[in-house]
Amino acid sequence: MRMRLEVDGLTYAYGERPAANDVSLRVGEGEFVGLIGPNGSGKSTVLKQICRALTPQRGSVRLDGEDLLAMPYRRSAQKVAAVGQEGEVPFDFTVEEMVSMGRSPYKRLLEPDTAEDRQVVRRALERLGMVHLARRSYLHLSGGERQRVLIARAIAQESGFLVLDEPTNHLDIRYQMEIFDLIRRMDVTVLAAIHDLNLAALYCDRLYALREGRVVLEGTPEEVLTPEHIYALYGVRSAVNRHPLTGRLSVVFLPGGTESTDSREEELS
Repeated sequence: MRMRLEVDGLTYAYGERPAANDVSLRVGEGEFVGLIGPNGSGKSTVLKQICRALTPQRGSVRLDGEDLLAMPYRRSAQKVAAVGQEGEVPFDFTVEEMVSMGRSPYKRLLEPDTAEDRQVVRRALERLGMVHLARRSYLHLSGGERQRVLIARAIAQESGFLVLDEPTNHLDIRYQMEIFDLIRRMDVTVLAAIHDLNLAALYCDRLYALREGRVVLEGTPEEVLTPEHIYALYGVRSAVNRHPLTGRLSVVFLPGGTESTDSREEELS
């Protein structure tokens, strides 16, 4: 089950500070699309509006042609699963209980887990290599382990669309690769904020670059990840080449190649 997303004119401000300003984007069925941009560029704000953690002040979000923001929350949770950056949980749950929460959109209040629910949770834990931690306290896990639990919970949700906010931020290189490989193999559509430009180049079909709450670039990794664009976005000099083994772009950042934002304001306008 895969879905397509259409976002038009999404706008949100925290008080007087605009965080998302007239953002429009498209994610086709089965695509893996990345959001890139410097800290504070609006990536998380855009994703929070799509997964309904924030209500847009203006704009629309349509999933397979339906108004996602008008759906009952239970129905939208069956369609869209979200993984944010690892955070604290106020109560002590086991890993298995945390992953089981992914089944809640399919259940009535206080309805117990079925045999099918338990099987789905077990499969999600197996895919993340975490069956041996099923009875462990979530609060006693490392940051990387907690993030893998949240990804397992999203998998157990069995939605056709994944919204990911830097999902591998707390993981070491091995698990970063494993998680993105797993997500790439899943039969889902993905929109992900990605901090690492090499991971974005390796896994994404298309990219949207944000700066100061606006989309300033869009296209394939080859179109977006040029040394000129990277410098305009981040103020860092780089060399971009095609890797001989992967066939994908490889970004190397050059020491001593940084510059202030003010000196490059016009480059993406």
